[in-house]
Amino acid sequence: MNTSRGFTLIEVMVALAVLAIALSAIAKSVSQNTANLGYLRDRTLAHWVAMNKIAELQIRRDWPGPGATQGSSEMAGREWHWTVTVKETADANVRLLEVAAGAGKDEPLTHLLGYLGKPQAESSP
Repeated sequence: MNTSRGFTLIEVMVALAVLAIALSAIAKSVSQNTANLGYLRDRTLAHWVAMNKIAELQIRRDWPGPGATQGSSEMAGREWHWTVTVKETADANVRLLEVAAGAGKDEPLTHLLGYLGKPQAESSP
């Protein structure tokens, strides 16, 4: 009587199929996480560009009229496009700033709102 112990070909093939499915799911998960990480990095950088633009307008002490302005800035070795839309508010001394920023001109990754107070005339001592 031959009583050899081991796995049959069917058992080995089923085990390999289960392993292949598991590895495929892991690879897909890693790929999605990598893509998500890139998106979050880009969105964070675009948000910083928008924050910088609002800070720049607040520091400059200009009083821009209503309307939209487009431009670009460099951050982290890349060019980022932004659009600043200035709107009037109920208070004549305050303007609303809407900034959209992203890697492409027509693809904003973030929208940020800020306010700009009318600069006061500096008085001489």
